[in-house]
Amino acid sequence: MRIIEAEDVQRVLDFPAVIEALRKAFGSPAGTPPRTMYKLDKDPASSDVFALLPSWTEEAIGVKAFTYLPSNAAKGRKILYSKVLLFDRETGEPLALVDGTFVTYWRTAAVGALAADYLARKDARRLVVCGTGNLAPYMTLAHASVRPITDVGIWGRTPGKAAQTIERIREKRPDLNCTVVTDLAAAVGEADIVSVATASKTPVVLGAWVKKGTHTDFFGNHERHVQECDSDLVAKSRLYADSRDNVMNEAGEILIPISEGLIPANPIIGDLADLCSGRVKGRGSDDETTLFKSVGTPLSDLATAQLVAKRVSK
Repeated sequence: MRIIEAEDVQRVLDFPAVIEALRKAFGSPAGTPPRTMYKLDKDPASSDVFALLPSWTEEAIGVKAFTYLPSNAAKGRKILYSKVLLFDRETGEPLALVDGTFVTYWRTAAVGALAADYLARKDARRLVVCGTGNLAPYMTLAHASVRPITDVGIWGRTPGKAAQTIERIREKRPDLNCTVVTDLAAAVGEADIVSVATASKTPVVLGAWVKKGTHTDFFGNHERHVQECDSDLVAKSRLYADSRDNVMNEAGEILIPISEGLIPANPIIGDLADLCSGRVKGRGSDDETTLFKSVGTPLSDLATAQLVAKRVSK
């Protein structure tokens, strides 16, 4: 069994390839049971979790295991540790153990871009990214690989971190006009795509800011009682998800407005399997406001780790 570290993941991946691997995986038959999240602390204020994400296709079986301990940040340690274990579907033989942290960055951003390829306007040029964590440059580069993005605004609670994020983006795409966002409401109001991945416990993006025709996506929250956007935005948007089951089990962005009576009990029009298989059509007109919610899917981990293993073995 091969052990594949982070350096190899970074060396062999590119967004067009990852996005197409995900499109194929989500558009084909697959086993994708709901992921299992285990809270590690009885304190309701704690977000420390251990998670298992299994899935399988006709070619491979995979399981990602990760720990997410936000409390590590204050101790100077990494918040996230992750590994993906791959098995041959026919024989059951273990094939590879792949660094899951960077697989997660790549597949998360590619999931957002794959959804945007179905849901964002074809002429989308202005992108606003909310969040300055490790994921932010990946989200920018992924979206810019599926739409003709020319202008990127990066917003974070610390402007200095936003500037650092821009430097990382410029290393890969110096052609993009990247600026630090200081007035988030104004920037969102001018955006064609708004991509949000923060640790905020309260809404970052408000529906009143978002113009008709905008596509938004939300990746940072995995809790039932938390929202990265307000209920108004959800109520005025056509709703899509990476995994219908997982989102309806975990995402406060959808569950809270349901409890408030603002949207139906089954509000999600389609998930990635629906979009990629053609069972559900994506954007229907330039005036539609679309919202994509992701909490993570094991199939995206499997497809990305498979791509890594195949490219490393060449």
